[in-house]
Amino acid sequence: MQLKELRLHGMCSSWQALLETRRHHELNLAEGLELLLQAEHQQRSDQRFERLQKNAQFRYQASVEELNMDSSRGLDRSLVTELATGNYLSKGEAILISGASGAGKSFLASALGHQACAQGYKVQYYNLQKLLLKTKLSRVDGSIYKLMERLSRSELLILDDFGLTRLEQQQRMDLMEIIEDRHAKRSTIIASQLPVANWYDVIGEETVADAILDRLVHTSYRIELKGESLRKKR
Repeated sequence: MQLKELRLHGMCSSWQALLETRRHHELNLAEGLELLLQAEHQQRSDQRFERLQKNAQFRYQASVEELNMDSSRGLDRSLVTELATGNYLSKGEAILISGASGAGKSFLASALGHQACAQGYKVQYYNLQKLLLKTKLSRVDGSIYKLMERLSRSELLILDDFGLTRLEQQQRMDLMEIIEDRHAKRSTIIASQLPVANWYDVIGEETVADAILDRLVHTSYRIELKGESLRKKR
């Protein structure tokens, strides 16, 4: 079929369905064309979402609809609804998520990332320590420029498990470069077991810590998750 040769797979599947159900006789040309175009658009949207989701490499397969919205856990339903619209992405704003181990930080970050993918945004998800190891190795093989460029182009960068260890000098500088490249242009989500007030000590060197936090804290959305570990309830 020519539709398949032209790689119009959504239109092809829809046309086959119309033929099998004999509904094609019920539609005029304009109605049939509109139906086929809608099917093609939907298929391409689905394929883009699957590709974006795969490339992001999320920690969890999560959705905003699955979030535990119990107010006692520190999740504000109106804030989550606002974030789900993706307005923060168009403005290049940050989201800072803190809470004890098992409180659901990574799940929340993954859910927001999936939502961004569904809206067509390019997302990258990293454990911060693994990312900083990646930057270290890329300096050795000479690919650091390409890595930093790729990170800066990501429309949403999720950095999970921030603050597990105190940063070394080169790690501080790498994190500073990542945040600087994205400031007011691309959105960043950072998840940490530590309260934001303690991030200064983890970063270490005063000048760099000031610079990083100045670019993150003042215009960010803040979410502090509370309550017992959700892992105990599974």
